[in-house]
Amino acid sequence: MRLDIGGWFESVIDWMLVNFAWFFDGAAWLVNQIVGGVEYVLIGLHPFLLIAVLAAAAAALTRSLGLTLFSAVAFLLIVSMGLWVESMSTLAVVLVSVLFSLAIGIPLGIWAALNSSVSAVVRPILDLMQAMPVFVYLIPAVFFFGVGRVPGIAATIVFSIPPAVRLTELGIRKLDAELLEAAMAFGAKKSLILKDVQLPLAFSSIMAGVNQVIMLALSMVVVAGLVGAGGLGGVVVQGVAQLDTARGFEGGLAVVILAVYLDRVTSGARSLGDVLRNRRIRKEQRAAAGTPAVAAVS
Repeated sequence: MRLDIGGWFESVIDWMLVNFAWFFDGAAWLVNQIVGGVEYVLIGLHPFLLIAVLAAAAAALTRSLGLTLFSAVAFLLIVSMGLWVESMSTLAVVLVSVLFSLAIGIPLGIWAALNSSVSAVVRPILDLMQAMPVFVYLIPAVFFFGVGRVPGIAATIVFSIPPAVRLTELGIRKLDAELLEAAMAFGAKKSLILKDVQLPLAFSSIMAGVNQVIMLALSMVVVAGLVGAGGLGGVVVQGVAQLDTARGFEGGLAVVILAVYLDRVTSGARSLGDVLRNRRIRKEQRAAAGTPAVAAVS
């Protein structure tokens, strides 16, 4: 006896296309507008000006002279290869995809951390999503949105969600129980504890999730190029199709440059969050230590 699971899946896709075509058309329009706006800004700015901004961001978040110089030289290399427009198009797609992935993944991770039943339901779904071959995500995306940039973004969003959920949940769950009990003992509401205690202390883990989401989104760039997403993925796919080794290598090198830059910058933002939190804690401790002295003098 053969179970026609693929046939059932196809029936679900067909039913959704018939009943929710309006939703997919609206979502495609919205995504195109958002990506188009981001792309317009990135491509509209002069390359040298944007390179200076990106290098300054690397310097501010990582405080590393080496990475700052690497960022400037690497992006100038992209310009010299004639791939600046394609790189900024890819960066726009990655930024929008990551934004949507985090908007879904972080709240879901918080919910799973605060509710064990939700965690039990979400965990096997995330396992399935991470075990699924990358190309499988493109099949329903193409059915829903056709070919072009939107199906690539949709597949990237779904593919990139699991790390955001897992690391957000892990960051909140691994917090010291005594710390939470102390906050509750002072009468703090659960929402206040989440906002002022759990999320700040889990910031490092959440940023690690952001880093992984970005890396997964970039890994989908070339795959999305197969369905007409354009950008650097389109350059690599074109190089393979035309057996143009030089162009394919240049496209791949540009993807690597974007990956290294985004990885180091988000890692730097993660450590910067720890520094700011420690500074705030020291400030609060000094203020608390000074309060009795002020009271005694008065």
